Amino acid sequence: MSSIATIATDVSPADLLPRVLPAHRISSDQEALDIARKLAAEFRVDASVRDRERRLPWKEIEQFSASGLGGISVPREFGGAQVSYRTLAEVFRVLCSADPALGQIPQNHFGILGVVAHSADNAQKARIYADVLNGLRIGNASPERGTKNILEMKARLAETPNGYRLNGKKFYSTGALFAHWVPVKALDDQGQAVLVFVKRGTPGLTIVDDWSAFGQRTTASGTVLLENLPVAVENVLPLQKFAEQASIQGPVSQLIQAAIDAGIAEAAIDDTIQFVRTRSRPWADSGVERASDDPYVIRDIGDLKIRLHAANALLAKAAGALDQIATAVIDADASARASIAVAKAKVLTTEIALLASEKLFELAGSASTLAEHNLDRHWRNARTHTLHDPVRWKLHAIGNYLLNGVAPARHSWN
Repeated sequence: MSSIATIATDVSPADLLPRVLPAHRISSDQEALDIARKLAAEFRVDASVRDRERRLPWKEIEQFSASGLGGISVPREFGGAQVSYRTLAEVFRVLCSADPALGQIPQNHFGILGVVAHSADNAQKARIYADVLNGLRIGNASPERGTKNILEMKARLAETPNGYRLNGKKFYSTGALFAHWVPVKALDDQGQAVLVFVKRGTPGLTIVDDWSAFGQRTTASGTVLLENLPVAVENVLPLQKFAEQASIQGPVSQLIQAAIDAGIAEAAIDDTIQFVRTRSRPWADSGVERASDDPYVIRDIGDLKIRLHAANALLAKAAGALDQIATAVIDADASARASIAVAKAKVLTTEIALLASEKLFELAGSASTLAEHNLDRHWRNARTHTLHDPVRWKLHAIGNYLLNGVAPARHSWN
């Protein structure tokens, strides 16, 4: 897998290589947190405008890459900071409290790095990790539409007289448009799952910016087309062994998902408080001069804050569990415990993201629904992002594990 070092245009068309900017090398958990908080303060300023205009955040994503945050999970032996899962979750939570699209775009970058840790050989790891530390972004091209479920796929990697060729069509490809490498999940000639790293600009790769969801509008989570695309054998990672081994890759992926929802919830509550304090009128029967003195509004703000605190606490606890589990050999029992720990957090972060973003309008009043405020983006983002995996199945997994000792299935959504 040859390293990328070329520079393309300032704002890249879908099928060209995005430019590569020099990246800072983060060395500690605290530095990662400090940088995340600084970026969040900057990203928050125009988040509403980007959402309203569906303006793709190229500048902000390049800032993210240049900051070095993309490399914080790279193992120390390969030059990375290898931050704790607790720090990783907090970085995502902080960024998503400013703009959840800017958290979701690199979400798969970190998920793929988890797969690399388990499935790549040392030479592949060295090349991939070096690229990441140098500021390159990894995208995603795994899910497909029109299949029986999210785990089924039709994309194929075939061995031909002219070498490997990749064909297929992907959707929900968050991060691909902004990426330098697009990892594609496919089946080989033996029907085994593989992960194929495709360099942007490779003939046969087309990325279509056709994401039209009402929420997470600037994630560009659209279509990736693969048409007889040439693939070097060094860019193929076998996934069969990874699928058979116990790991915490799924729980780590879900931890990031939960952190994104926690960030959305925090932003919704903050905007609710700000609007009630500065713009809302008290109800006529309340007998108070300010909406912020309405006893029912006060009660509900307290309730939202408690629920958010509980969700954040369980998120941190789940991340701590992953940190502890990762220190030893991961067997089936450890993998199950990791999944359940994160599932518990995922239930609460889902619930508070939806509740807070809906409650905003009840507490802030009819003026808060005006398009000029764009406060509905919080609900649109929460509703869209929490559909990644149904929370009812999290509750089922937790109950089935505690009641019947049944471990959750092992995949990226558990």
